[in-house]
Amino acid sequence: MTQAVALAQQASTGVSQGFKNRIINGAMVIDQRNAGASVTPTNVQFTLDRWTSGVTQASKFSVQQNAGSVTPPAGFTNYLGVTSLSSYSVLAGDLFTIYQPIEGYNSADLGWGTANAKTVTLSFWVRSSLTGTFGGAIYNSAVNRSYPFSYTILAANTWEQKSVTIAGDTTGTWIGATNGVGMYVGFGLGVGSTYSGTAGSWAGAGYVSATGATSVVGTNGATFYLTGVQLEVGSTATSFDYRPYGTELALCQRYYYLLGRGSTFAFLGSAICADTVESVYLTPSPVPMRTTPSFSSSGALRLYNGTTRAITSSAISVHATPNMPATTFTASGGGLAAGQGVGLTANNDTAAFISYSAEL
Repeated sequence: MTQAVALAQQASTGVSQGFKNRIINGAMVIDQRNAGASVTPTNVQFTLDRWTSGVTQASKFSVQQNAGSVTPPAGFTNYLGVTSLSSYSVLAGDLFTIYQPIEGYNSADLGWGTANAKTVTLSFWVRSSLTGTFGGAIYNSAVNRSYPFSYTILAANTWEQKSVTIAGDTTGTWIGATNGVGMYVGFGLGVGSTYSGTAGSWAGAGYVSATGATSVVGTNGATFYLTGVQLEVGSTATSFDYRPYGTELALCQRYYYLLGRGSTFAFLGSAICADTVESVYLTPSPVPMRTTPSFSSSGALRLYNGTTRAITSSAISVHATPNMPATTFTASGGGLAAGQGVGLTANNDTAAFISYSAEL
């Protein structure tokens, strides 16, 4: 088979070459942190993988994978669901958004901030209990260059596909090929006048939505569902870039990964004892993380050497690197020995886990 024929077949079956979609987890299939449970943002808070909520007032909406259990649009199995928890009147300085930061390494080729800035198209499927004009924006890491956009939801509780074409910004400062934030892509859920700008043009300001956009948080019980989010080079929206589940998970794990949760004594890995009460868990991350991660744990954990040694404290180790996120665990009761190998497991706790975060 010639390369030309192979590429033609891949195009006809929807298999893409390269990294067409700069959005990660645009089909909302990965939810490591919450495993489908609802979360109510009180500040900047991570929801489904790679998606973040921004709020100026706590507890005005909840976010859940497949909230409301409606049927997703054809070709999709999951969506990000927002539900308003009150009838909140948005003040001038308020903002409520769902957004994704895109790493500089994944956006540098767009050439934004130069004369060669490329045009991009943002496309997505959306469903809401409200109708009217909605808004969002693309903005830079310094939040001083932004492109507010608007779109119209015509029918309540009906999936509709939208697309917005944006000429690349030829001015301003945009992070290049680094592991910092290259750009943000966000959807407004209720944004005050301070952070709202005229749709359809670049502005030297940190707008996160379009002026006059509908406020989801303004109606108690209002819903806003989103999936199939794609940002690609060009002036036309093309078919969604379906990636294998393992590939999508690995892309998410560069920023966050979780071990455990699911069985009473889930095995999380092996550790080497530094002394009688401490051990160091040193294992390669599934993929190189964006930067040296932070560590967190939840639930009951233990070190096991034939006898259970309940863990009393844990913290990221000085030995941690992006590829080797080491963690030091301290166990109660002693009984360990320097150089001894022990198992790190849940301690009769199906909800126990450890996680590493290198989020933007």
